[in-house]
Amino acid sequence: MKKGILLALGGLILLAGCDVGNKPAATVPVTPKWKGQPYRIAFEKADPKAKPDPAGVTIPTVKFTANPDALERRATLVVRFDNSSAKNPTGAPMVNKMIMAPVDIKGEEGMLNADYMSAANKGLAGILGAYHMNGKIKISVALARSSLTNAAGDTEVDQKRISDWLDGEVTYKNPHPKG
Repeated sequence: MKKGILLALGGLILLAGCDVGNKPAATVPVTPKWKGQPYRIAFEKADPKAKPDPAGVTIPTVKFTANPDALERRATLVVRFDNSSAKNPTGAPMVNKMIMAPVDIKGEEGMLNADYMSAANKGLAGILGAYHMNGKIKISVALARSSLTNAAGDTEVDQKRISDWLDGEVTYKNPHPKG
């Protein structure tokens, strides 16, 4: 009798073990740790004692936090601006964005360096001055892959963006107004 019970138990164990490879995969969906674009950006709070940039406009320093699984070594800053108050004396097509040259970005957190932001201020000031703009101007900034060309259209910018757009406002006062 004992042999019969042992044989029956052995058969059950054998049958139970045979089904191991046929079990369906787990159905619990895996939620990704990071949602959205690979980088999140924010403006650093401005120091009220800081001098304005000599160019006439100061874009707040851009801070970033990166998805550790999608780090980039270089990125490009894209600045879109509201050109509705622009004057266009030449009648040439007007631009509403500035695409900077690539810059090195390191690690999962950091900020764009001061020299790069100063160059961005000078570039934006040059465009705003050419359009005879003054006062408060709405801007949006984003980071894009370093392969973005400086003449990229909106579609290419959106395809190569690695962050969402961050809205802000700057004040432009032309340091060299023409009388």
